[in-house]
Amino acid sequence: MNANEQPKALVPVGAFLYNAPIMQAERLGLQHKDLLFNRLRGITVPLSEYSFSNLYLFRHAHDYQVLLGDHVFIRGRTYDGHTFAMPTEPPERMGLSCVRELLGEVEFLFPIPETWLPHFPAEAFDVTFNEGDADYLYTVEKMSTYPGRRLHKKRNLLKQFVGAYRHEALPLTNDRIADALSVLESWSRESTLDPRETDYGPCREALELYDELVLCGGIVYADGEPAGFVLGEEVNDETFVLHFAKARTAFKGVYQYLFNSFARVLPPKYRYLNLEQDLDKENLRVFKSSYVPDVMLPKARVAVRKGAV
Repeated sequence: MNANEQPKALVPVGAFLYNAPIMQAERLGLQHKDLLFNRLRGITVPLSEYSFSNLYLFRHAHDYQVLLGDHVFIRGRTYDGHTFAMPTEPPERMGLSCVRELLGEVEFLFPIPETWLPHFPAEAFDVTFNEGDADYLYTVEKMSTYPGRRLHKKRNLLKQFVGAYRHEALPLTNDRIADALSVLESWSRESTLDPRETDYGPCREALELYDELVLCGGIVYADGEPAGFVLGEEVNDETFVLHFAKARTAFKGVYQYLFNSFARVLPPKYRYLNLEQDLDKENLRVFKSSYVPDVMLPKARVAVRKGAV
């Protein structure tokens, strides 16, 4: 609904009658940082989407718009082609009438953490999950040690990297952004995919806007050459999300060293590393599953139940 449209007439849904608020839609851009940054930080769920940088960097992939009215929502499109609205505040602050009206404009609310589902009564809402949406969470302790039989291959690859190369892990600071960009270019050349089919563009933009997006990362060197980097941010008090991990696979074991070295220098308050979702892509699912996630964090899709009146 745009600012020129008239409010919709009273519509019965369940036990509620409501009059829809008028909402203005704007394409998401850097100008929305002041509005959204702290608002999303205030949502303490560990889902990777609840950060301004994530929304901004993937604004083209999801056609993100900011809906402005009595409440603020993000409207977008999932990777599998469905329209959704993402809340920027917990559901108890929105009210069911606002939610129901919004769901007349999109297919469902998304991504909704499981802890919010009690606010959506089963007689009025349908809740579904897509396996490819779920975030992969690993304890920082696990990634810093690769313990146990199931991770022995990771330990071996880590050992091979450490033994084969002069190695160094350093914070990703502004004076090392150019080195990270060189890794990204090498990674893109090694890929068999068109850069437009990967996250090359968002990753490059993240490096170019490193300070403005309040990101944090680490970079590793092998035999004096930049070999890999990770880039992310705090998403809540105990979870650090890695939006990007890129490396030159000519250095065997570089990814194992990259994750391990970064986990070992994270402040002790962080319990989990979130490596985000696999998007139903088999290569990502195999890669992320190989590190044996401690938690698979589902993201609900909440729609108005058919037949609810």
